[in-house]
Amino acid sequence: MRAMRIGPCTIDPPIGLAPMAGVTDKPFRLLCKRLGAGIATTEMTTSDARLWTTRKSLQRMDHAGEAAPVSVQIAGYDPAMLAQAARYNADQGAQLIDINMGCPAKKVCNVYSGSALLQDEALVARICAAVVAAVDIPVTLKIRTGWNRDNRNGVRIARIAQESGIAALAVHGRTRADLYQGEAEYETIAAIKQSVSIPVFANGDVDTPQKARAVLDATGCDGLLIGRAAQGRPWIFREIAHYLATGKLLAPPTTNEVCEILCGHLTALYSFYGEVAGVRIARKHLGWYAKDRPENSAFRAVVNKAESVREQLRLTRDYFAALADTLPRAA
Repeated sequence: MRAMRIGPCTIDPPIGLAPMAGVTDKPFRLLCKRLGAGIATTEMTTSDARLWTTRKSLQRMDHAGEAAPVSVQIAGYDPAMLAQAARYNADQGAQLIDINMGCPAKKVCNVYSGSALLQDEALVARICAAVVAAVDIPVTLKIRTGWNRDNRNGVRIARIAQESGIAALAVHGRTRADLYQGEAEYETIAAIKQSVSIPVFANGDVDTPQKARAVLDATGCDGLLIGRAAQGRPWIFREIAHYLATGKLLAPPTTNEVCEILCGHLTALYSFYGEVAGVRIARKHLGWYAKDRPENSAFRAVVNKAESVREQLRLTRDYFAALADTLPRAA
C-alpha cells in the first residue's frame, strides 16, 4: 500500500486513527502512532475562542513530542470562527487541520455542527473556503454519506470540498441518522472516491486486516481510518499494515505484551491528566482492553473501584498475570 501525500505531509502507512470525542487524546494518539498508525487526529476542538484557555482545550491542543504529522480537528458552524480556530491551531503546531462534519452526537448536531452541516451545502462551501484561506497548511474534511438515507449527498459534498481547496477527505460510511447502527455502506464511499481526485480515507467497521483489504478493494480509497476497533486494540494498525504489505497475518500480541502496552498507556494517562483524572479516564480503556478476554465483567467490577494509580496498576498486572497462558503466543 503506497504512502499518501496530503500537501507536504506524508501519511505512511495511510492507515489512521479516526478522531473520536473523549478517546483520541494525546496519550492514545502517541500509542497508536507507535503501534503503526500513519496519522492520528485529535478529538474535536472547539472553534469558540472563549474556551481555548480552559484546561480541557489546552490538553486537546497539546502536541509536544507528538510525531508528525500533527492533525487537529476543529468543530463549529461559523466560517469566520472556524477560520480563526484553524489559524490558532496552526500557530500551536498543527500540520493538518481537519473540519468535523461527521460527528452524529445530538449535543453537537443540535448546535448545527458536525454532521448537521451536511444539510446546508452552501454553508459547507463557505466553511471549507474560509478555513482553507485562513491557513498555509493542508485542510482535510471528515463527513458522513449524508444526513439520512433519503438525503445521501456525500458525492455533492465531496465535490464542493474539492472545489473549495480541501486537500483530503475522510468518509464514514453511514448517514447521520444511522449513528453507528447497521453496516457501513461502502458503495457510497466508492461513489464519493470516484467523484473527486483528492485522497480519500474510508472509515467504518474496519476491524480486521482482512476487512481492511476488502474495504480498500470495494471503495478504491487511498487509505483507511480506524475508530472503535482501535479501542482496547491499538496494535490493529501494525496488523493491518503488515497484512496489506505481505498478505500474511501477524501473530497476535502475547498476554505479556498486551499487559505492557496497557500499563504503558495507563502510566501516560496518569502523567498527562494527574492521578485523580488519570485513574478515572483509564477505566474506560481498561474495559476496552478486557472486553474480549476471560472474566471481563469480574475484572471491570474490581478495577473500577481502584482510586489510586498504585492500586489500578496492581490490579491490572494481577489480572493479566492470571491470563498469562490463555492467549496464543507469537512464534
